[in-house]
Amino acid sequence: MMTEISLNILDVAENSTRAGASLVTITVSADTAADRLTVIIDDDGCGMTEEQVAHVTDPFFTTRTTRKVGLGVPFFKYAAESTGGSFTIQSQPGVGTTVTAVFVLSHIDRMPLGDISSTIHTLVVYHPDTDFRYIYEYDGKSFTLDTREFREILGDVPFDTPEISSYIMEYLTENKLETDGGASL
Repeated sequence: MMTEISLNILDVAENSTRAGASLVTITVSADTAADRLTVIIDDDGCGMTEEQVAHVTDPFFTTRTTRKVGLGVPFFKYAAESTGGSFTIQSQPGVGTTVTAVFVLSHIDRMPLGDISSTIHTLVVYHPDTDFRYIYEYDGKSFTLDTREFREILGDVPFDTPEISSYIMEYLTENKLETDGGASL
């Protein structure tokens, strides 16, 4: 079982890239007053039918022909629901998929967010054909990383160029710290 929410995000976003998404939007939003941590992964990939969505959330459904994902989604669902939160997948063939996981922040069984900056960095650097929009919110403050803006500035310079890769990691780390003041989620 995955021990950090950020690893679940990585798994679901990898599914989005496999589904041919050109844009994946990842929102991580902490609201301490409401005692909620909400994670939304939204893509414009190939989407799924209702039947496929049902199969994706069922860890015991193993027909290789229809199963496009591993155990990541059922574990993510369990992780959210076991804190008293919720988990939904909305999908439409040809339109895309939205996965929403809501965690009760203070619940004893809530796993830590983990190294979300490294997770986003990994997605951005290793999926050059996919654009990512990452929104991090903490108690009303937020920042956004949008690879489409980076591409405008960088032109054809790939994100895995060492200097660019380092810059992206610093950007994520510094902005997260500025947004949440170093709060540990």
